[in-house]
Amino acid sequence: MAFDVEQIRATAQRVAASHGLDVVEIEFHGGAKHRILRVFIEKNAEERKRLAQEIAATANVGADPDAGLSSRTTAGLDQLAGVTHTDCEAFSRDFGTVLDVEDQIPGGEYTLEVSSPGLDRKLYGLDDYRRFHGLLAKVQTFEPVAGNRHWQGRLGEVSGTSVKLELQQKVKAKGRKSAERQPAHAEEVEIALKNIEKAQLVPEI
Repeated sequence: MAFDVEQIRATAQRVAASHGLDVVEIEFHGGAKHRILRVFIEKNAEERKRLAQEIAATANVGADPDAGLSSRTTAGLDQLAGVTHTDCEAFSRDFGTVLDVEDQIPGGEYTLEVSSPGLDRKLYGLDDYRRFHGLLAKVQTFEPVAGNRHWQGRLGEVSGTSVKLELQQKVKAKGRKSAERQPAHAEEVEIALKNIEKAQLVPEI
């Protein structure tokens, strides 16, 4: 029997909301006896703001989460999603119970996996590109842009139809060993949102 993906997504979001969480994405893999339902969750906007305030207070920069922290820093903190192992366990327990009671995944056994989206999280649309402004991302397009389908750069200005990537070029430094490099001017590429096949953040550690 088939199942309703949108119904499962709505159920997941309803359960997540009761825990102060949001559903980032759901994936379903496999078939027959090896089915896996994978759910990525994060703290909702209110909980992320509270966490940012706690971090700001710990850093002695006041109650305002933006005070003394750059937009890139706050976006980087936001990237962590704030999800704990306890969050995943609680959501998995409650969500799994609802799925089974309502028989939303008919046809036998399945495995439910719940986790945070991770530092290399996928970007799913306009809100994500705006939210993670200034962070490093890689983007693959359907059609080439300036002869290239694969780009990496910092998320820049976002309009209703496109996103800009700031590309950091590297040049050889004069008077230094050839292996040494220094950053030169940044260039930009503008990519239409409808042309983005997939995009994800690049961890900076």
